[in-house]
Amino acid sequence: MVRKLTRGVALAAGLAVLPLLTGCGGGDGDGSAKKADDTSRVAEVVAPAKVEVLASLTGCEVKMRTEAEELREGVCHTAAGDYLITTFPKEELLQVWLDSASIYGGKKLVGPRWAISAKEEVLEPLRKKVGGTVQDLSTYGRTGGPDPSAS
Repeated sequence: MVRKLTRGVALAAGLAVLPLLTGCGGGDGDGSAKKADDTSRVAEVVAPAKVEVLASLTGCEVKMRTEAEELREGVCHTAAGDYLITTFPKEELLQVWLDSASIYGGKKLVGPRWAISAKEEVLEPLRKKVGGTVQDLSTYGRTGGPDPSAS
């Protein structure tokens, strides 16, 4: 009970600071590059995040698709492209999901206990907003990709 309360307080504190940090501009030029960097840092501070938090950082009004014990998924439809945000309660579940998704190949944007699935040209702009790394799943667990059995 105390652990859940502590996590809730930590998440609430992170979310309370989020608007303050994302609203701060750099003051150099138009500030667009600075804002992208600031937002990435904010995402890393609050991550592992909820689907709704990641969607907000990417400028999407998410439509929830899956609410399960092992994962939550939301779909975003934007002018830049459509994408699926998936979050996991444990890192191990993310690793199992990535291993399963590797049979389809492609690339995913991956952060702590979350992944974003989209066309390749959409992933880099999203990475600038939420952080994470773009992983090539065609090599996941084989040659050069993270090995899920190593944990």
